[in-house]
Amino acid sequence: MTTLTATKKTEGREGIGDFFLRAPAAGPALALVVAIIVFSVSTSTFLQLDNLSLVVEQSLVVGTLALGQTLIILTAGIDLSNAAAMVLSTLLMAKLLTSGTPAVLALVLGVAATGALGLVTGSLVTRIKLPPFIVTLGMLTMLTAAGKLVAGGQAVPVPDGLLTWLGTRRYLFGGIPITYGMTLALVMYLVMWYALTQTGWGKHVYAVGNAPESARLSGIKVNRTVVSAYLVAGLIFGIAAWLALGRVPNADPNAYQLGNLDSITAVVLGGTSLFGGRGSVLGTMMGALIVTVLRSGLTQLGVDSLYQDVATGALVIAAVAVDRLARRTR
Repeated sequence: MTTLTATKKTEGREGIGDFFLRAPAAGPALALVVAIIVFSVSTSTFLQLDNLSLVVEQSLVVGTLALGQTLIILTAGIDLSNAAAMVLSTLLMAKLLTSGTPAVLALVLGVAATGALGLVTGSLVTRIKLPPFIVTLGMLTMLTAAGKLVAGGQAVPVPDGLLTWLGTRRYLFGGIPITYGMTLALVMYLVMWYALTQTGWGKHVYAVGNAPESARLSGIKVNRTVVSAYLVAGLIFGIAAWLALGRVPNADPNAYQLGNLDSITAVVLGGTSLFGGRGSVLGTMMGALIVTVLRSGLTQLGVDSLYQDVATGALVIAAVAVDRLARRTR
């Protein structure tokens, strides 16, 4: 009887573990709910509609960077240059617009530029077999310098129009403040969720990240899949630039200096494995919201920003440790 009871308990534990392995977004969703409850109880302003809207708005740029980062990490890669590429794109859009280029063309060229950078990065990783960390570290340095050269060391203000349109605020049902940027980000997440879970390309992305040699032997074109992930991620970084201009209508070469690390933090907190092959964009959305909720709640509690960074860093280490233990158990 004792042996039977122990077996049932073990099966129960394995069932919970299997659930979180099959649904990596479940853990981050639970953590987000707990954080919201804690800050709602400990502060009197956290649950106000304006504050919740601000929290979502603050998470848009990093959340979009994290969406592209998720694609790359699912292939067992990483991109340290995504925020620098986004900032360079904002500067290109602003410079083109102020030089008389139509806003639509400036936007298209800005997004195309980050897509081209993603294509170059993916090609270097697959064709020359360079480690993604080294390639994107070099790209980070070059793109940061290029941004400052394009801007001439100064921020470029962006007049109201198409490039700032995503920051336009409207009220849903007469009282819930939202922006067009929120709607666009939600649509992007839903489209990417569908692409990764319901298409052959998405299954190839997971297969390549999980076991590239097995994927190759099964007929998957590994290099093409990896390059496509970097290309799509690059286009997403260009859209993040559009969102950034909607939030702050000013292209600043010194903006989002830690955006790359924040995007990786959101991906890791969202349950995506840094070792590739496991994770979800819905988890990434939760991870981006967790970071923003944590910073907003701690700020309202009067906690110094340095301690907020300590808390965020500790969460990242804990999330990676949990992922490592989960893989060993599996």
